[in-house]
Amino acid sequence: MTTRQPPRRLWNVAPAAPADVLRPLGRYPPLMAQLLYNRGIRSAADAEAFLDPQPHDSGGSAQIPGAEAAVARLVEAVRSGETIAVYGDFDADGVTSSALLVEALTGLGARPITYIPHRVTEGHGLNLPALQSLHRQGVGIIVTADCGVSDAAEVAAAADLGIDVIITDHHSPPPVLPSAAAVVNPKLPGGPDAYRVLASVGVAFKLCESLYRALGRNLDPSLLEFVALGTVADVAPMGGENRYLVSEGLKRLNRTERPGLQALLEVADLKPGEVDSESVGYRLGPRINAPGRIDRAEASFQLLTASSHEEARALAQGLDSKNTERQQLTRATVAKAREALAGESELPPILILGDADFSAGIVGLVAGLLREEYYRPAVVYQRGPNETRASCRSIPEFSVIDALRRCDDLFQRYGGHAQAAGFTIATHKLPELEERLTAIAREELDGKRLHPSIAIDAEIPLGRIDGAAIRAVRQLAPYGVGNPQPTFLSRNVEVLDVRGVGADGRHLRFKLREGPVVWTAMAFDAPRLPQPAPERIDLVFNLSIDRWDGRERLRLNVVDLRVTG
Repeated sequence: MTTRQPPRRLWNVAPAAPADVLRPLGRYPPLMAQLLYNRGIRSAADAEAFLDPQPHDSGGSAQIPGAEAAVARLVEAVRSGETIAVYGDFDADGVTSSALLVEALTGLGARPITYIPHRVTEGHGLNLPALQSLHRQGVGIIVTADCGVSDAAEVAAAADLGIDVIITDHHSPPPVLPSAAAVVNPKLPGGPDAYRVLASVGVAFKLCESLYRALGRNLDPSLLEFVALGTVADVAPMGGENRYLVSEGLKRLNRTERPGLQALLEVADLKPGEVDSESVGYRLGPRINAPGRIDRAEASFQLLTASSHEEARALAQGLDSKNTERQQLTRATVAKAREALAGESELPPILILGDADFSAGIVGLVAGLLREEYYRPAVVYQRGPNETRASCRSIPEFSVIDALRRCDDLFQRYGGHAQAAGFTIATHKLPELEERLTAIAREELDGKRLHPSIAIDAEIPLGRIDGAAIRAVRQLAPYGVGNPQPTFLSRNVEVLDVRGVGADGRHLRFKLREGPVVWTAMAFDAPRLPQPAPERIDLVFNLSIDRWDGRERLRLNVVDLRVTG
């Protein structure tokens, strides 16, 4: 069967900044002013704040809704020596949040217990058997990490066991909150806008800042290493307070003294000074996530908190192996999904597919890849005999969490954000859910042109990329949602050489020339080129740095390409 080819992506070049906008940004080179304009920056003051991020309010950690009550309860627990449990999620945000909370509480003299559920056998969030186990260990207070805001029944069960629950979470809160000792969530009404973008690891850091302040102590700033890892890996927006936290965290990560992080950098082939948001997103984050996708996430937590280099090296090698296994599994599952979509005469408004053989640990990755390829909301599930678990990824035009809320009578549990969510459902209810979600998507997306596109910052000849352009690109880091890596378009570029690289030749390495300058370019998972190779191409690209043998070389990362003409 021939697989359906993903649609050709539209190239949307940002309009030139008008003169009245460029005047306030006149202190910056024209290309930098254009890049700032594309990111919604209109004044010199806003540009300075963006390029040199500062904390929103050094004394305002308790401004996160629920933080004041949480601090009061934790002060009581620390002073009285209560047994505290940190209950984390199994992804990178949950694991880094757990590591941060455990280190911070340990620094105050507490001896916290850690619990991270199994993705497949337990699922996301609190569950009754785990609560009962923690109760038997004498736990009197649970602090969640990246979960809990939708777990009203489980929080009530914990209360029946005599356990107080403090929820730290950043997922969209339901209309009725759990009856917890405190719900610390920046998306609740009343908090600063700068905090609404925080990942759960950022919420945990801010809470611990307030806790330490209440006890007359200073929080260890090296914990920002965890904040940078978890925030970038969770694809949290790179604005508001996140821009400051990640900037500072990356600086510290590049000189980390934690054995676990040193070992993680080593297996990812990164040296101190080379860690940026791109390497976290593509090399460190996937390795932290891998154990929780394939098996149990405890290995990642143990690595982050390892105290010996020998233990850390063994754990890091295990994470690296799990990540390789995860990559192979993801590729095979995406191939099956593409084959299934090839049988559709017309793509539906929302892609819903799954199989008993799909792994619950990678359905979110597969959904994300399908969303990118076909520009449709995607729901991918592992179908069990009685129970089915699914992950959803969506496009800006469609809030998947709102769609799930319209079907909440069908789920055993669900939660998430506008663009990413998940649910557990009785398998016999799947056909009804598919029918209702498809109807909702058809209603919401009717009349909208669903076509994948690439936002391009500027069209610029390769010959005009100079030191000023490179400095401008570097100053905008760290990159992420809301501040993507600058993307450029160059047309009619001469192709000197092109060859397949990688085990199966699916990546392409180019030598390109415009004028006297020859560029190296890499196209990962590249579209097929006609044979013989074209003499000239138009390409959309990012600027990247190749580091080899202690030297840095500029490289083009090809995002998309077309034969000229």
